[in-house]
Amino acid sequence: MASPQLIPSHSSFNHRASINPNSSNPSLSSPNLKPISKPSSLLQWRKFQRFTSLRCSASSFPEKHRMNSAKSDDVVELPLFPLPLVLFPGAVLPLQIFEFRYRIMMHTLLHTDLRFGVIYSDAETGISGVGCVGEIVRHERLADDRFFLICKGQERFRITDLVRTKPYLVAEVDWLEDRPSVDEEDLEGLANEVESCMKDVIRLSNRLNGKLEKEVKDLRKNHFPTPFSFFVGSTFEGAPREQQTLLELECTAARLKREKETLRNTLNYLSAASALKDVFPSSRRWV
Repeated sequence: MASPQLIPSHSSFNHRASINPNSSNPSLSSPNLKPISKPSSLLQWRKFQRFTSLRCSASSFPEKHRMNSAKSDDVVELPLFPLPLVLFPGAVLPLQIFEFRYRIMMHTLLHTDLRFGVIYSDAETGISGVGCVGEIVRHERLADDRFFLICKGQERFRITDLVRTKPYLVAEVDWLEDRPSVDEEDLEGLANEVESCMKDVIRLSNRLNGKLEKEVKDLRKNHFPTPFSFFVGSTFEGAPREQQTLLELECTAARLKREKETLRNTLNYLSAASALKDVFPSSRRWV
């Protein structure tokens, strides 16, 4: 399926984006970070040469998280993995771990909780304050002590304090959940509207790229509105800052509305491209 250009209306968004509802991987926008095809077995991973790497330092951690609040009995400490991508609850993230300090982290995790915090980071904005727990569901350790992992996004968290920076970042976190809608909005209806917009975008994108037009499959798959809103956000590939904004929202209705607005803008762009293609049919690619 072709990936059309995503057209957000929000002025803070500066990335060229695409939407890929068939992709299980979040946006990969760093030159050191490459997508890998979903393997049928861990042994097949050796056929793939482009995997996720990490470059970050403690100095990139923002001062707003360096608090010294007294610890309570219910404090949760989480090792952090800063990456130039956004992980959503329910999304799948393949990783290769080869840097020494993160191999140390993996050795610890594989004998304890199997969970760590994936946090979005880039050179311009630094490390974000909200991330998503990645749980290791499959792993392979190689002879050179590298690790291949498949992780799945779990609950979201907000960083409250930095515990240590070496050999890797560890932070105290609070769990983040969506608040109930005060306006008793029709979340089911809103989710159905978003799904309809996604289907229109996919259908028109396929047409523009010369793909056979066929009925788009069920995208919701009986998901409730909140997990569906996370799924939609995970398809906004190439737009990590917009994805981070969606991840941080604590209202399902607000997240779905923002996604619907972006999808409608994208649909308007594709409609204009379709009209141009009808006038100038000689162009090979329009999106």
